[in-house]
This record gives sequence, structure tokens and C-alpha cells, in this order.
Amino acid sequence: MKASRILTLTLAMAVSLVACAQEDSAAPAKAVDSATAVHSAEASSKSLEDRIAAGGKVFSTVCAACHQAEGQGLAGAFPPLAGSDYLAGGTGVVLDAVLNGRSGPITVNGKDYNGVMPNLSYLSDEQVADVVTFVMNSWGNPGGEVNTGEVAAVRGGAKVTGPSDHPVTAGEEMAYQGAPSAITGEGTTGYIDTEGPKMTLAEFDSATQIFFERCAGCHGVLRKGATGKPLTPDITREKGTDYLKALITYGSAAGMPNWGTSGDLTEEQIDIMARYLQHEPPAPPEFGLPEMTASWKVLVKPEDRPTKPQHDRNIDNFFSVTLRDAGQVAIIDGDTKEIVSVVPTGYAVHISRPSASGRYMYTIGRDAKVDLIDLWMNPPQVVAEIKIGLEARSVETSKYKGYEDKYAIAGAYWPPQYVIMDADTLAPLKIVSTRGMTVDTQEYHPEPRVAAIVASHEYPEFIVNVKETGKILLVNYEDIENLTVTSIGAARFLHDGGWDSTKRYFLTAANKSNKIAVIDSRERKLVALTDVTKIPHPGRGANLLDPKYGPVWVTSALGNANITVLGTDPEGHPENAWKVVRTLEGQGGGSLFVKSHPKSSNLWVDAPLNPDTAISQSIAVFDVNNLEAGYEVLPIAEWADLGEGAKRVVQPEYNKDGTEVWFSVWSGKELESAIVVVDDKTRTLKHVIKAPELVTPTGKFNTYNTMHDIY
Repeated sequence: MKASRILTLTLAMAVSLVACAQEDSAAPAKAVDSATAVHSAEASSKSLEDRIAAGGKVFSTVCAACHQAEGQGLAGAFPPLAGSDYLAGGTGVVLDAVLNGRSGPITVNGKDYNGVMPNLSYLSDEQVADVVTFVMNSWGNPGGEVNTGEVAAVRGGAKVTGPSDHPVTAGEEMAYQGAPSAITGEGTTGYIDTEGPKMTLAEFDSATQIFFERCAGCHGVLRKGATGKPLTPDITREKGTDYLKALITYGSAAGMPNWGTSGDLTEEQIDIMARYLQHEPPAPPEFGLPEMTASWKVLVKPEDRPTKPQHDRNIDNFFSVTLRDAGQVAIIDGDTKEIVSVVPTGYAVHISRPSASGRYMYTIGRDAKVDLIDLWMNPPQVVAEIKIGLEARSVETSKYKGYEDKYAIAGAYWPPQYVIMDADTLAPLKIVSTRGMTVDTQEYHPEPRVAAIVASHEYPEFIVNVKETGKILLVNYEDIENLTVTSIGAARFLHDGGWDSTKRYFLTAANKSNKIAVIDSRERKLVALTDVTKIPHPGRGANLLDPKYGPVWVTSALGNANITVLGTDPEGHPENAWKVVRTLEGQGGGSLFVKSHPKSSNLWVDAPLNPDTAISQSIAVFDVNNLEAGYEVLPIAEWADLGEGAKRVVQPEYNKDGTEVWFSVWSGKELESAIVVVDDKTRTLKHVIKAPELVTPTGKFNTYNTMHDIY
């Protein structure tokens, strides 16, 4: 990637602002500490003329694409740098924008602009200093000179770190939210309309595929907006092709990736995407009962299955381990550490859920394929399967007394719906759409995806999170022909969550609202919406007995290093109930899971999406009895003793007895990965599981702990 290319936009955006931005405007510019600048400045042998020449080369190579060759800017999108009154704000303002990016409308020379300003913190201090110096001395600007010490001072004061395209918090989030959709372009219905820019059918089809692979996770399948901004034609046509090309190329300060300067998309692909976004979005096919029935297979009928376990292994201590890129799960014996069976499933299994009895394991892939695995068989194998849509994340089984293992439920991202099935055969019984009005603006949303689903212990109900509308549904399955659904308004965008230690209260993250919603499953109502910090991601969370605050529940975050502790005891500690009682600082953002166990005094926190490999390849562990003391770092990936690869450490999971913690060390599909087992009491390495079939292991689910909601 050429430094000059990025610089353009940088300055381009120092004065601009974004439609795609997800965050608030950048903080006000920080004053430059001259003492620090002088102290840290490197001696330069270049004259002012040489520096202007060097900065001009940087500018002409890339910056001219947005600000134009003579710095005149692009109307409505990128402000002028020629004779710009923005520069009168001082070099600190400009450098802050270059290094940190910024967003929000801005007025330059009396005209309004709304472009995109990413952070360019990966540029060297010299490159930043030279190009700013060039701009200050060109096109009638007042002159002046910026040295590398000034750049270093702003960089240090702003604590700029992370990916080059946007702030570290956005980078961590994008690694999660921006994963490719399981939907392909095949089967979509759309057309090239006369209102959009010209494009061929081949270009349209290519762009459709790129959108599902790169963009749908944030912006939604129908481009109506999800965790990302809407990209419907009424918005994109107003922005125009040049603006969209720049946005796609350089990204935004608030989280839009730089698809062009990163090398992920070519200039040709970016041009196609900019035109494609100005046409009506193609819609994937619906997926109803005929499609589900066609995909449904009972491989071993219930009457032909074993009447007792065919092996003497401890099924309660089995682990179902997702082999993400292989489209499989590995059933591993937690006692012997042997791989008992590798079972073909859907792609990138998101969760495994054991039946109430513990005999069966339900898995759901991101491709919406549900598999029913009989753990009594030797070896365990799939006995029924079905697809409930084109993309999905959640599956659960009925647990209420008298309904154990009678029904299973799965929720889809596309189409937005949930499906109730016969638990023994996966026969589809009831399909319910989740399309409807948002909880806050009361606007219709055509694509509200189903996120987490848990089984109530208080009533014969499933608790269903609907992400985009911000509603939590209590789906009563006593009479599925006359289904009763209670809708509870919470906040957008609902994601994962879990039970408190009593299994009465369901705590779930509304991650883009930065809130934790608390549902009283007994009273069947919302009891709290608690503010937390940026992008909570609890998984199921962790329940602890805090020495000061009593029973608490914990979530980590994608967007920062905070580990948030909420009181969960309205009877014994009513003053702390559903309030943040502690905020611990972990290693960094990019955390996906926290974990503890009733028999443990440890709290484990991963950070697999942190851009710093020292953090993503290790684990932080806190002493529950002395949380103020901070964390110890364990080098999990180092203990795995693997070769090259990402080696991201993800999802701590306890064995049944609470004496061991298992970690996935997740590398590339063609590289070696491993499971590392740590002694919970001593925090020392106990065992490493390696095998050629352990391809990209990620989530792990212990049968007993998952069955009984122990975390």
C-alpha cells in the first residue's frame, strides 16, 4: 500500500465526514506538548524545500484522487485544501485528524461537507509531517512547517494504536461483525434499474457476491442497516459514485474498513461496488416449509437408535468442539482427552446445545444447517438434519419440567424467523417470522435477525433475542398450534447472553446500544437496561460470588479492555442489583468470552480479536477473591507449541468438575491448531490435544455445564 495514497484521504478527511460512520465524532484536537515534541523530534537533514517536494509526491500519488490535483476538493464530499480556513485551526487540529480520523459534518470556506476521514496512524511520523507541510505551503495557504516531534507528540497523547484503517476498537469489532455471510449470490432476485449507474449483469452478479462476503454482516442482507449504516439507493445515489469509491477505498474513522488500501478489493471491484450500491439490493430467496422439508433427513429413526449408551465413556464430560472451516464438530472425551468422533455438520458451527437429558447434541452452522448428534452411539453420529434457512446462529431444546426434549428451536439470520421442531427428529412444526417494528423508532425493519435463544426454567418458554428490532420474545410452547408470544422491548442490537446463578434472570447484550438488558423470566418482564462500555460481548457471561457485592455476572467487550461486573442479587444485595459494581481492566479489546465455575476462584478472559498477537495468543485470569489485584497472563499459544499461524486463543470452557479449563488455539485452515487444557487451581499447563483433524477449533461446549447452564 502506498503511503501517499492514504495520506490523501487523511487530509481529505481531516475536514470531512461520513455516512457510514458508526461512532460519535472524534474527540477534540489535543494540544501539542512542545516540550515533548522537542524531546522526541528526530534530527532531519532535509531542507524545507526538500520536505515540501517529498510531501508533494505523497499528495499527488494518492491525495489528489479526493482533494484533486490543485487541492480544490470535491463538492459535498471532500473539502478543499487550497486556501482552506480549516488550516487556521493550527497544526494540532490537522494532525489529530490525520492520526485519529474524525467524523461529522464540517464547514470549510463557508461550504458544508460530509466525507470520510480515517485514521492514518500507520504512516510514519516523517510521512505525516512532510505531507502536512506540503499542504501548508501550497495553493495560497499561510505556510509553516511540521516536524516529526509534533507528530509524535499527538500520536503519543492520542494513544493511537491498532489497524491502519481505523481505530483499534473498530478493528476488533470489524473482525467479528464483518465476517462473511453464509448467503451466496445464487438464487437472489434483483435487477439493474434505470435509476442507477450503468453496469453489466456480470458486474451486478460479481458485486452481489462481494456484498454478501464482505458487507452483509454489518449492513444487512437488504442493506437496510444493522450494526452498520443503511446503504439503500435513496442514500447512495445522493452520495454518488466518486464518494462511494473513496469510502470503500479508504474506510471511515468510525469503523468502515479500508477495502481498497488494504488490498482486499481491486480498483475495478471498488468501481463495481460503488455503482452496485446505487441499485436496488437483490433479495435472497425465502425459506419456508417446502424448502425445509426438502432438506430434512432422519438418518436413524428414533426406534432404531440405541436404548442405552453403547460405550462406557463419561458423556457428561464430553466436549463438542467446533471445527470451523472443516464444517465439522469433534466430540472429545474430557476424561481421557481422546477425540471420540469427528462429525460432519453445517459450516462454522456457532453453538452446540445438549438436550435436557444430555443424550443428544444439537449443533447449528452459520449456513443454517441443524444437526442432531446421538452421544449414546459408538462413535457418536448425526441421526437427523435439516436446514432452517440460509444463515443462522442459534439452536436450543426445551428444558421445562414435563417438556424435556420435546421441542427444539432454531433461529435464522435469513430469512428472519425461528422454527420449532420435533426434538427427536427435527421435523419442522412451526415457522414464525420476526419482521416488524423497531423498539425505539417504531419503524418497520424487514430483516431482524434471531440472535441468542435460551430455554426458560420458569415456564415452558423459549427466550428469543431479535437483534435489529431490539425485542426479546417469550415463546410459549405449551400449544404450538396456538402459539403465545410475549414481546418485551429492550434495545438494539440484541446479541448473546446467559443466566444469572439462580437461572431466573436472563442477562443479554444490546451490543451497539452498549447496554445489558435483564429479563425476569418468572415475572416475564424487563427489569433493567444497564449501561456498559463499548460493545459488550458476554457469550453466556460468567457468574461469580464477589467478596464485596455478592452474586454478580460478568461481560467483556469487543470495543475496549473493560470487563464489566453487574450485581445480580435483588434480595440479598438490592442496592447493587443490575448495577455496574466493578469495571476491571483486561488486556485489551477484542474479547469474545469470559468464563468461571462455581467450584473455581478464577475468572478467565480471552481476546482473540485483538490486533496485538501478544494479547490474542494469551489469556488473562483474575482471582475472584481479589479482583482489584489485576490479572495474570498465561501464554496459551506458546504452550500449544505450534508452528506459524494466527494462533488466536478463544473461549475458555470448564470440564464438568470445574478442575480444568480448555482453550482453543485457532490457526489457519491449512495450519496446525490445538486444544490446551489448563489446571484451574494451579494455572499450569496440563495437556495439549493435537491431531490432523483438529481444523480451526473455536467454540467448545461441555455437555454437563451447557446442559445445566453453568458458567
